[in-house]
Amino acid sequence: MSQGQNPFSGILVSGGKRYRIIDLPVHFGQALGELPVVLRLLLENAARNMQDGEREAAVAALLDWRGERRSNAEIAYQPGRVLMHDTTSTPALVDIAAMRDALAERGVDPSRLNARLPVQVSVDHSLAVEVHARPDAAKRNLEHELRRNRERYQFLRWAARAVQGVHVNPPGTGIMHTINLEQLATVVTVEQRDGEAWAVPDMMIGTDSHTPMVNGLGVLGWGVGGLEAQTVMFGMPILQRIPDVIGVRLSGALSPGVLATDLALYVTKCLRDMGVSGEFVEFFGPGVATLSAGERCVVANMAPEYGATTGYFPVDERSLDYLRETGRSEDAITLVRDTLQRLGLWFDPEASPLFTHVLDIDLSTLGMSVAGPRRPQDLMDYREVPGVLARERPPDGRSSPSMPTFPVAIAAITSCTNTSDPGLLMAAGILARKARARGLKVAEWVKTSLGPGSPAAENYLQRAGLLNDLAAVGFDIVGYGCTTCIGNSGPLPETIVRQAACGAVRPVAVLSGNRNFPGRIHPDLDLGFLMSPPLVVAYALSGDAAINFASQPLGHDDAGKPVMLDDIWPTRDEVQTCLKAGLDAADFRRAFVRAAANPLWASLDAPDSPCFPWDPASTTLRRPPFASLDQGSQLGDYLAWPLMVLGDDITTDHISPASAIPPDSLVADFLVQRGEDRNDLNVFASRRGNWEVMLRGAFHSKTLVNLLHPAAPVAHTLHVPSGQVLPLWEAASRYAAADQSLVLVAGHRYGTGSSRDWAAKVQRLLGLRAVLALSFERIHRSNLIGMGILPLRLPADRGPDALNIRPGDRIGVEADAASLQPRGEIAVRLERADGRVEHFTALADVQTRLEVEQLREGGVIPMILRRTLNAA
Repeated sequence: MSQGQNPFSGILVSGGKRYRIIDLPVHFGQALGELPVVLRLLLENAARNMQDGEREAAVAALLDWRGERRSNAEIAYQPGRVLMHDTTSTPALVDIAAMRDALAERGVDPSRLNARLPVQVSVDHSLAVEVHARPDAAKRNLEHELRRNRERYQFLRWAARAVQGVHVNPPGTGIMHTINLEQLATVVTVEQRDGEAWAVPDMMIGTDSHTPMVNGLGVLGWGVGGLEAQTVMFGMPILQRIPDVIGVRLSGALSPGVLATDLALYVTKCLRDMGVSGEFVEFFGPGVATLSAGERCVVANMAPEYGATTGYFPVDERSLDYLRETGRSEDAITLVRDTLQRLGLWFDPEASPLFTHVLDIDLSTLGMSVAGPRRPQDLMDYREVPGVLARERPPDGRSSPSMPTFPVAIAAITSCTNTSDPGLLMAAGILARKARARGLKVAEWVKTSLGPGSPAAENYLQRAGLLNDLAAVGFDIVGYGCTTCIGNSGPLPETIVRQAACGAVRPVAVLSGNRNFPGRIHPDLDLGFLMSPPLVVAYALSGDAAINFASQPLGHDDAGKPVMLDDIWPTRDEVQTCLKAGLDAADFRRAFVRAAANPLWASLDAPDSPCFPWDPASTTLRRPPFASLDQGSQLGDYLAWPLMVLGDDITTDHISPASAIPPDSLVADFLVQRGEDRNDLNVFASRRGNWEVMLRGAFHSKTLVNLLHPAAPVAHTLHVPSGQVLPLWEAASRYAAADQSLVLVAGHRYGTGSSRDWAAKVQRLLGLRAVLALSFERIHRSNLIGMGILPLRLPADRGPDALNIRPGDRIGVEADAASLQPRGEIAVRLERADGRVEHFTALADVQTRLEVEQLREGGVIPMILRRTLNAA
């Protein structure tokens, strides 16, 4: 049946043009209003894209959701576009390059393998803060980035030429999620089907966990792993269980002085306390209407931190205001309004749809807050920080006479989370202006940086008269990328390094980012607090992370008078005045186009061939062994050694770090032996095209404790048969040589954090057949399956502590490929070294039939290759 004959279609006329639509109100009536808007969007997507028979079943299942407000039924979701960044796109495109080689070796035209959907790649994850607090910092950091990553960027340019549908936005154009908001998101888009124009909701996925930021604008999208994205790129839909939906009812309005950051951190704490893990979240109620689209995007951005797949805000006039403010045409805005109002997708502040659970938040009760010092959900009033730090381990040596016990080592206005909303940057600038007027300076040991998500920020801050004020207190723009938030904070100040080395201080990071896991911001920092941009500036001015702003001054002015935080905190009227003076809708497109025309990027040579010419001497790009038809299923019945036993909250940063490669590490030794400079090794993320480097960097974290051998050095484990403590990759190699299976055991929230597929790939390279954990974070669970690794959910009473695994214990898993089912029971036995055997049942954390198929085929890549070969 052609789409023109779709039984759910109707006609919309907007701006004098005729469009076909999925006419939800006509076909679903009152039932439509009872569904959360996110499920209405999934209903529209299923009705538009699924085939006869399957479509009717999916529609019925979505409507039936209203009964128990949850469902085990599966539906297909077909996004219209894919968003990637450079350090997730590089491994995905390396996989594609290797898959093209595999096809060519079997006599198939490699150029058959192309993206079926538009793929936008943003080069934003490789900018490091090497230079700061000077006017030319952005220019010099960009030059460093292009020099260090030249080979990888040439590869990306090859991919943009060779792989149809892939477009690369070069360094300096901004952070992917800000680009999505300002340049790419249409909210409603026009598709041509069977010769007719269809007006459809803009729906997408991204290979970054913070993709839900665009939910704040009313676009449905979420983060997936690079492996899942590859299946979508090649035309396969995402098959998923109809989600539970948590409704967050907002009432009241934020009090003066309270910012969107404070709301985002509060939501993160509340939803984590509820145990949210993969559910969709939707915001509703009259309080939503009090928030601008920029403020909503701050809250939506932190969906992965509060454990959700989405953080969705339906579209209203505030959403259209944002489109207008960022330069969208009035015709496009009219089409958004007409389409969503006609489809029953427009926000109604008085509506109360059905939800699986509801959380009530009165915005007027929130105060200024921070989160830390190690997790985003650990919320506190900003005045509680001194008490929290007082409970931390004091420095090992004598106190420093020149700086406080807990000095602010890094103060970074960073991340799409809090720099995409112009109001938050204006607030930081206003505080800087007032501090400058009082003669305050940043302490000399503080590394300051301002890394906006958009190059338009320079224009509107300059026009508002705040750019020089920020620079005067050390917050010069260091570039337009993820910088400190992703761990590219650059070197610490020398004075901090010296004082920390002698045990005199415990350095602290303060940032406007979204994650503060130990070692994420910088390998040598295990304390970090998340906060709003103006509060970052305040902490930088103090230099003391343990300051109590309620009773202690940030400093003293030229007359010797104390300057309190309340004296210089920005007011809402001041922010609005600066927004009115600074914003120009033309800035956003103009600044983006200018940045995209960077001649340094354009000058990079790139191969022009359907297959990529690998350089065997490269330390950046190597053909990966798993991108092959030789990768078989790892399911079956087996007895395995535990390679590692870990605790709770093991992040993807623990598993596969993105930060700087330590010069004294075995990874550094490997690179130096191949001609690299030990003092200029770049970051782990820049080596994601080289599987040998990533394998050696697996679980390279100072804060990780391997319970199998707690005293083991970083990235080492006990090779039980020999009794030797070895680097992980070497121990795994010995087990493989002896044809011995391996598993890993962990606690709650295994794989929390970034979406990086390399966190799963390194585990496949290490030979893991299964990971047994008390719970998994959604994207990492999907990535494990994508690499053919079975995620097994342990019973609540069988966590790592209860199992008490000791050297010599082995784990039996009965995971027969033929009988594996979504959420099926798997028999597990623990064979103790002393001969005792304990039996229990784990749950296969496999949600769909497609995931079962992936495990049976050995992962996503062999599945794609076999389908391409069959089609040829």
